[in-house]
Amino acid sequence: MTVADVRLLTSPFDPADELAGFAASHPAAGGIVSFTGQVRCDAEAGGVEALELRHYDPLTLPGMGALAESVLGRWDLEGLLIVHRSGILFPGDPIVLVAAAARHRRDAFAATDFAMDHLKSESWFWKREKSGGSWRWIEPRSEDFEDIRRWQ
Repeated sequence: MTVADVRLLTSPFDPADELAGFAASHPAAGGIVSFTGQVRCDAEAGGVEALELRHYDPLTLPGMGALAESVLGRWDLEGLLIVHRSGILFPGDPIVLVAAAARHRRDAFAATDFAMDHLKSESWFWKREKSGGSWRWIEPRSEDFEDIRRWQ
């Protein structure tokens, strides 16, 4: 039985270290696909100074776990890793890491893509961004909802 490693962190993590440990724990995998999301610095909008992710504890980690179970139920994986930050982050800080290990690459690509689409559009996080010294809330984009519709 494949088990997912799902974590919600309030402190920084190193995606390279996480991915190296994940790869080492799945030697039977023919491929590992990963996605790392990070805080961007949007120079055109005056530069992102910080990003804050808030969440509701009773829903967030259980929701992430349910997403992982859904992923494991759809694709033949050797392993799945989902690491997500909360709190205040700064440009260049990693926000999320999703990695899927599979015997065949297509399963790993699809599983990672599916997990990220769901984290983006059905997430249990509220996001706000600071630029020009002011905070503003970030709403999901229409593209995020279009991305998730393709999985239905």
